[in-house]
Amino acid sequence: QVQLVQSGGGLVQSGGSLTLSCRGSGLTLEYHAIGWFRQAPGKEREGVSCITTSDVVPYNLDSVKGRFTISRDNAGNTVYLQMNSLKPEDTAVYYCATVACGKYGLGKLIDDYWGQGTQVTVFS
Repeated sequence: QVQLVQSGGGLVQSGGSLTLSCRGSGLTLEYHAIGWFRQAPGKEREGVSCITTSDVVPYNLDSVKGRFTISRDNAGNTVYLQMNSLKPEDTAVYYCATVACGKYGLGKLIDDYWGQGTQVTVFS
C-alpha cells in the first residue's frame, strides 16, 4: 500500500520553528517531485513549496520565502519542510503530496499521493 506518512507539526509561539516530515511508504520519493500544501480554516488550499527529482526548488509561496525550506533525504525516503520565523498566519493543516513542480507553482497529477495532513498552530 502506497502512503505518504507525515510527522511533525504542533503548537509553537510566533517566531519559533517546526520541521514537517513526509516519508514514503511503498513509494520511493526520489523518483517523484514532492510538494507541500496548506489549508487554513475557511481558506482555499495553497501550494507552499515543491522540490523536483533533481533537488531543484523552483517555487516557494511568496509569504514563506526566506523562512521555509524544503529538502529531501533520499536515503531516508523523506522530504522535509523546515519552517522558521513562524507567524500566526502560517497556522493551517499542512499536506505533502506528489506533484508537478515548476516555477509557477504546484500542479496536480492524474495519479497522486497525499499525506494525511498535520496541524501547525502558531500563537502570538
